[in-house]
Amino acid sequence: MDILYNIGISAYKGAVRLASVKNPKARKMLDGQAQTFDYLRERLESSGGYIWIHVASLGEFEQGRPLIELIRREHPEARILLTFFSPSGYEVRKNYDQVDAVCYLPFDLPGNVRQFLDLVKPSMAIFVKYEFWGNYLRELQRRGVPTFSISAIFRPGQVFFKPWGGKMRKMLHCFTTLFVQNEESRQLLKGIDIDQVQVCGDTRFDRVAHVREQARQFPVIDKFVSNARMTAVMGSSWAPDEDLMIPYFNSHTGVKLILAPHEFDRERLLALMARMQRPCGLYSQTQPETASQLDCIIIDTFGMLSSLYRYGQLAMVGGGFGSGIHNINEAAVYGIPVLFGPNYGKFSEAKDLIACGGSFTVSNAEEFSSVMDRLLSDHEYLRRSGAIAEQYIQSHLGATQLIYNQIKHYIKD
Repeated sequence: MDILYNIGISAYKGAVRLASVKNPKARKMLDGQAQTFDYLRERLESSGGYIWIHVASLGEFEQGRPLIELIRREHPEARILLTFFSPSGYEVRKNYDQVDAVCYLPFDLPGNVRQFLDLVKPSMAIFVKYEFWGNYLRELQRRGVPTFSISAIFRPGQVFFKPWGGKMRKMLHCFTTLFVQNEESRQLLKGIDIDQVQVCGDTRFDRVAHVREQARQFPVIDKFVSNARMTAVMGSSWAPDEDLMIPYFNSHTGVKLILAPHEFDRERLLALMARMQRPCGLYSQTQPETASQLDCIIIDTFGMLSSLYRYGQLAMVGGGFGSGIHNINEAAVYGIPVLFGPNYGKFSEAKDLIACGGSFTVSNAEEFSSVMDRLLSDHEYLRRSGAIAEQYIQSHLGATQLIYNQIKHYIKD
């Protein structure tokens, strides 16, 4: 790539190194990357031929997971390498058993790129959604490796479509095919002469449908909701989301609450507990025999949320007061209405669900209370909103199979 791009990546690496002094996530990233090459030498077959799938974090992993598992079912002998950039994805899925190896992706610098690809010798590379790393993409193209982007989505505000975005546009020419979520993305790419594009939809819909089919039951939660008139599930919440839900919960005794914060440590959990004015407990410390006595359970265990939405009659998904909402499809698939904050502009499913009446966006406590009051007082409105959300998910299934049908002839067993 361009020298300025490499300087930018080096500066980013330096910033992460500086942040790692106080930030545990940054430190984990650097420590993990430092082990990548030794791990690959030890773990991979020297003959290579790996299907390399790269995701940024946990959300993108869930987006790529349906394709990974379809490839594994159809080609059990294929070798698959999964890489992460973020610790929040790697730490949760480092033992994922549907691939042959899992590691951090080193920073996109020329020396790292050559060493990584020399060890992996990929037969194919798949990047999920937003991942565009110029040196990796150019070197994959130079080596003749079929390279795909799946569930990608493009917006006019992205750098690719700016007058000064020429260097970044060159990255897009490195892909064999970009499988995009919608026609708008295809038209945007066509406008900058990127033609190797197919509209296939979003694999997240397939993932949440599969999760619903396999949804786990939790004895503690079964008992918790056994005497509930109404249960709200708050998933992947941050403080601004909780600032709306907790006061409402405290003053509405007819509602029970399952609260799953996006991140938690002891201090955060204690602070949440202190704000509750009704009986509340931590999931890890609650037994089935006493769960029904609580009005709120705070989830302090990873890996439960996608199954927890099945217990709710409505949900609030966090992130909408920060960089963007988390996965609202995980909740909508269960046929319940979903609330979220105002920062949803990057998510087409949020716009669609608001437009059709399956979801609601709220910007402040007054709006939140108004939506909640109506949903709780008008049971037909609640039911209808949930049914709309479920139908929306069902109508968007099938992206995984469409993508697989296009790439399967590149897969070497």
